[in-house]
Amino acid sequence: MKVPDTAPAYVIYTSGSTGRPKGVVVDHRAVVNRLRWMADEYGFGAETRTLQKTPISFDVSVWELFLPLLTGGTLVIAPPDAHQDPARLAAVIREERVDTVHFVPSMLRPFLAEPSAADLPLRRIFCSGEALPGDLVLAAREVLPEARVHNLYGPTEAAVDVTAWDTAGGRQRAGPARASGVEHRHHVLDAALRPVPRGCAGELYLSGVQLAHGYLRRPGLTATRFVAGPDGTRLYRTGDLARRRRAFSNTSAAATTR
Repeated sequence: MKVPDTAPAYVIYTSGSTGRPKGVVVDHRAVVNRLRWMADEYGFGAETRTLQKTPISFDVSVWELFLPLLTGGTLVIAPPDAHQDPARLAAVIREERVDTVHFVPSMLRPFLAEPSAADLPLRRIFCSGEALPGDLVLAAREVLPEARVHNLYGPTEAAVDVTAWDTAGGRQRAGPARASGVEHRHHVLDAALRPVPRGCAGELYLSGVQLAHGYLRRPGLTATRFVAGPDGTRLYRTGDLARRRRAFSNTSAAATTR
C-alpha cells in the first residue's frame, strides 16, 4: 500500500530547554522536498560519500541518513560516540574517503584543531544549529582548502533547513524553493503580519511544503506557532528576527537571521 505524501514520516523532539520538549510531526513530502533541494543544490550523486554521525534524536541526521539513499551515494556510518572524538572522526573520514560531513560550529572548531584533520578528502562541510563565526570559516579554509563550507539555517518545524550561505562564493539562497514543484517561501513580517520594508528587521515566518503538521498532541501550542496569514496561507512563526536582502538568488521572499 502506498503511503500518502502527507503521512507523518517522523517525530523529533525539540526545545527541551523550555522544560517540556515538544514533538514535531514532519511528513514525507516535506522531507523529500528538503532532500531533493540539497541533492540539486550541492551536486550529490553516486560518487558522493556522506558521513552519518549525528545522533538520530537530532534532525540533521535526517538528511545524513536519507540523502545518500535518495541519490545513490555512499552512506558511511560513524562508530558510536565518534562525533565527540576529533581524532577518531578524522581517521574514519580518511579511511572511508568521506567527502561530505556536517558539524555544529562548536564541534567544527576542535575538529580543525586536530592535527590529523589536515588534508582530509572533504569537499563539503555543512554547518547549522549555531551561529557560524567568520574566524572559523577562515580556519576551515586553511586546514581544508579543498572543502567548501556551507552555512544552513532552519527549524525542525520546517524539515530542518530553509536558507543556505556558501561561504566561499558569497552566495546566499532562500532554499529549498521548488524542489518538488511546490513553493516553499520565507516571509519577514511585522506584528500585524504585514511585510516589512527591505532592510528592516521583522519576524521570520515560513510557508509551503516543508512545514510540519504541528506539535504531537499539543493543539494549543500548534495553534500559536502555526498561524494563518492575511491571505489564508498557513505560516510558521520562527521567533527569529530577520531582514530581507538583495543578496538572495531566488525569487522567494527571502530572509537572513540577525
